[in-house]
Amino acid sequence: MEIDGRDFLNTPPVKTVRFGGSVAETLAKHKQGDSSDYKLLKHQLADPEIKDAQIINWLQEFRTCVTQLTKDHEQLIYTILRLPWVGRSQAVVEEYMAFLSNLVSAQTVYLCACLRMVVSHFTPKRVTICEGGIDISDSDDEDENLPRNFDQCHQALQLITRYVPSTSRFLMPILQENFPFIQKSSRTLECYTHNLLRVSIYIPSIRRDVLEVIIGKMLKLDVSASRSDIEEAEENAVQKQQAEKLTEEGLFDMDEDVSAEPLSRVAVMAHPVAERLDSLMAVLLAYVKDVCNVNGSLLVESTKELYRDLLSVFDKVILPTHASCHVQYTLFYLCSFRLALAEAFLDHLWKILQSPSQPAVLRQAAAGYMGSFLARAKFIPVLTVRACLDLLLSWIHSYIDSQDSSGRQACCDIGLHGPFYTACQAVFYTLIFRHRAMLGGNMKKGLEYLQSLNLERVVMCQLNPLKVCLPSVTSMFAAITRKYQIVFCYTIIERNNRHVLPVVRSSAGGDGVTTNTNPLDSFFPFDPYLLRRSGQLIEPLYQVWEELADTELPCTKTGHQESREDDDDFLCGEIPNTEGIVGMTPSSYDSNVRSPSSMGSPPFAFQ
Repeated sequence: MEIDGRDFLNTPPVKTVRFGGSVAETLAKHKQGDSSDYKLLKHQLADPEIKDAQIINWLQEFRTCVTQLTKDHEQLIYTILRLPWVGRSQAVVEEYMAFLSNLVSAQTVYLCACLRMVVSHFTPKRVTICEGGIDISDSDDEDENLPRNFDQCHQALQLITRYVPSTSRFLMPILQENFPFIQKSSRTLECYTHNLLRVSIYIPSIRRDVLEVIIGKMLKLDVSASRSDIEEAEENAVQKQQAEKLTEEGLFDMDEDVSAEPLSRVAVMAHPVAERLDSLMAVLLAYVKDVCNVNGSLLVESTKELYRDLLSVFDKVILPTHASCHVQYTLFYLCSFRLALAEAFLDHLWKILQSPSQPAVLRQAAAGYMGSFLARAKFIPVLTVRACLDLLLSWIHSYIDSQDSSGRQACCDIGLHGPFYTACQAVFYTLIFRHRAMLGGNMKKGLEYLQSLNLERVVMCQLNPLKVCLPSVTSMFAAITRKYQIVFCYTIIERNNRHVLPVVRSSAGGDGVTTNTNPLDSFFPFDPYLLRRSGQLIEPLYQVWEELADTELPCTKTGHQESREDDDDFLCGEIPNTEGIVGMTPSSYDSNVRSPSSMGSPPFAFQ
């Protein structure tokens, strides 16, 4: 581009009007004790109305004396780093990047300052909106230049990395420190998360740490929005929309169908925390898909590497977190790409469950994940389900053998036998969801297989797992096994129910009155996914609950069975209040008794 016969991009602009001498002269005078021009220089650089030509002129001069910009000139450097270069003309952007390259090469003491400056542009700029006399500051969601601005930031970061190979070591703490508060807008959180994941592509050495930071933040959102809260917010929003629709139709008496799309089908979540989490899950799942697939073809090695990173994050932050509802679906989604991944994940959970060296709380969590994954992952074939049941039942029978051979009277002690009980519940839960598939191909062989599991011994053993499993799981398992005459559970159930206040001993000392209907503090991590946008990727992979025929339903005192359309809830009959929510997981805060050995701890208690 030529202006007045001059190549604007390749020729330095004419010297702009300014006060004071050149940068070199100003630095020399400052060194001799005369700081008047030095202060004037900083003042002019901080001018909010500074022009492109002025920025370029200053930067070119700074580049010629970058070796003089030592630690003594820290404030001046910080002023330069605050120059508004992002979103400026290409000439400004190129000149600024050239300056950054020279600065970090010659003065590595400013590396972290440069990295903080680049990372500060990973979110939309802040704008102040006055509402009701109060200034509300958050991101500018309407900036159409954001993609281009982010591109420039990543170019700058890649350039710095090229000149300073150790950049990654200093970058990760900065990325963590600058993560926006989770109360920020969905757009702010979404942009920052997207940019962190983008960094992990060209600096792969920090990917695991990046995923840990992102997933850790998402878990905080996840556990702060319970299923019941999200569902209540959505129901209230639908009712409000219906009421508004009726009001409009009454006012205008419109004959034509003016009904808007039902809120239940709209992408935006009514619950504000769920909405922020949904946007982050959509970004994270899209990243997983892009890393593992190119033009519809699976990149096997890239997928394996991402699986290893996510599994490490799972062990460190997801597995110890009780009552998260959605973040764990990241691994669920990744495992759907290839059966070998799903089997590797199940094997990993199995090793945790049967390892005596692992804390009991993690072994119980692993059992919950294993049962929930087998029950809900539509992409897991029956053969894999059988293989896992064989492992679980073999371990359960060995556990019963060890108790029988000890010569001591076995008692229902959750503190001592928590992993055993959760393993039993995982088996019952898996059979509830997958028994039809297991019997569908060949009923005779299917029944022979189920009978070979020797479930009767498990149910009848002195440890009495039916006493501590969720009543909903127990009743449904009893109904199914009775129908196919695999095991008859009702004698045990009735005996357990005869005690008005049954007592479950705790190894921690004393007796706990277990009017608590969830003594294991059971947690089914793959209960129905409630987030809408990101849920579109999960829905095709997910096994929903299929209503049983009347002949399969358990007997209850009321004899009443409620059925609701579009509701993934097989809780039926006489249901304790703690379980009256979608899916199977009761609220972890509704338990009346908490054993120190149970998983009834606040979110992040084990981190």
